[in-house]
Amino acid sequence: MWALQLLAHLGGSVEEDARVASACAYMLDHALAEGGRFSYNKAPGGTFDCLQGNLTFAMLELGFWDERLVQAFDWMARSQTGEGVAPQGEKKTTQRYYAYKCGPDFACGANNGQPCAWGAVKVMLAFSRIPQEFRTPLIDRAIQKGVDFLFSVDPASAAYPTPGGIPPNRSWWKFGFPVFYIADVLQVAECLAALGFGKDPRLANALALILSRQDANGRWKLEYDYSGKTWLSYGKKGEPNEWVTLRVLRVLKQVYSLA
Repeated sequence: MWALQLLAHLGGSVEEDARVASACAYMLDHALAEGGRFSYNKAPGGTFDCLQGNLTFAMLELGFWDERLVQAFDWMARSQTGEGVAPQGEKKTTQRYYAYKCGPDFACGANNGQPCAWGAVKVMLAFSRIPQEFRTPLIDRAIQKGVDFLFSVDPASAAYPTPGGIPPNRSWWKFGFPVFYIADVLQVAECLAALGFGKDPRLANALALILSRQDANGRWKLEYDYSGKTWLSYGKKGEPNEWVTLRVLRVLKQVYSLA
């Protein structure tokens, strides 16, 4: 799972290497549970919004397509709107919420049943990559829910729901590479800009925050990574980083190229 996500962040492609397509197919065969859920144990209850979003995003970013992804995107949308999904307690159906993905509107058991902003960012980034011909009215409704949720607070504040109202995780304000289960303010801007909201005034503070971190040479530092969890290192923390800089420049290009 992490290898596929990393390849997507690095710009890998099924056209570049046939093994990428083999890996994507393997993931669908072994991690797609009943109902279109990507699951860490292939059981319906082993899914999270962050996992669902990360893997669907990775496959599309890698240029891979399989008809089973239609069901994966349908579940990802339906599980946010609640349409056709039974409550957690209705044990006789698998098309229901479970302990982790426990309700609509990005609710997650790992966040005490509250909406999880990290999960929402991953889901929205995946929706931004779906081909237009597969973007159904259901998916449009789920996207709107995601936009409403991410803009329910100033994204620069990252004041999204947390267990017991504790302060937001400090990683929100640390720009990193690669980006797995953690999300940062930059990734909020990435998904919203990709969906066409780059010029929305509600994103202005987040963009200003991002621009304020640019150094004198026009670069951005690596502030968090997954050291020890990936085969290679992608820069030293605290130093200007080409991968983080690329992430920022892509956002800025989308924002300032919008009509």
